Amino acid sequence: MDPIYLIVVGVPMLLSMFVSSQLKNKFRHYSKVHLANGMSGKEIAEKMLADNGIHDVKVISTPGQLTDHYNPINKTVNLSEVVYHERNAAAAAVAAHECGHAVQHAKGYSWLQMRSKMVPVVSISSNLLQWVLMGGLILYATSQISIVLWIGIALFAVTTLFAFVTLPVEYDASNRALAWLKERNMVMPNEYDGAKDALKWAARTYLVAAIGSLAQLLYFVMIAMRRD
Repeated sequence: MDPIYLIVVGVPMLLSMFVSSQLKNKFRHYSKVHLANGMSGKEIAEKMLADNGIHDVKVISTPGQLTDHYNPINKTVNLSEVVYHERNAAAAAVAAHECGHAVQHAKGYSWLQMRSKMVPVVSISSNLLQWVLMGGLILYATSQISIVLWIGIALFAVTTLFAFVTLPVEYDASNRALAWLKERNMVMPNEYDGAKDALKWAARTYLVAAIGSLAQLLYFVMIAMRRD
């Protein structure tokens, strides 16, 4: 196997594993920092929505761990069972972050709108990508026909662009969450620091994914250009 490909795939993979491990450790640690106000993740989320004048979004519990997300289609803030029920800095951070997406939606945040419009295209690209790229590499290696490979690269470029569009969406949601937690005095200083640290590591998972996707994209472009 090409050693360059091993580096392109291996380094981001190792970084991703490290960041994911750190994220789990951070959330485990800050789950022990109990909120002085005694509010649960559900209550934090509902108050943040109300404070931002959002009354048509429901806060519901969803199974799993780190499965928290905002669904703009049915307007629900979905919190994992631990976040939904627990009363600690980690739960407050996640609940407020997901409500940050709801605020983005309500205010027409441009990056979120762009990301939402890309979802159908990315879904199609992701389903076709593996097969088209693999077929393109085989054709290129056996008959030097590169058109299928370039189509695969174009599909990969769509998913890479999506990964980078996701970055400002996630960082902005965290910034909104932290600003609200601080301005409304929802957390004590040590609780705020814990929430900020946890969200910082959560954002890094998206950053590493985007960088890894770009590295792979450039690698495939390099292959396609070798004989074109």
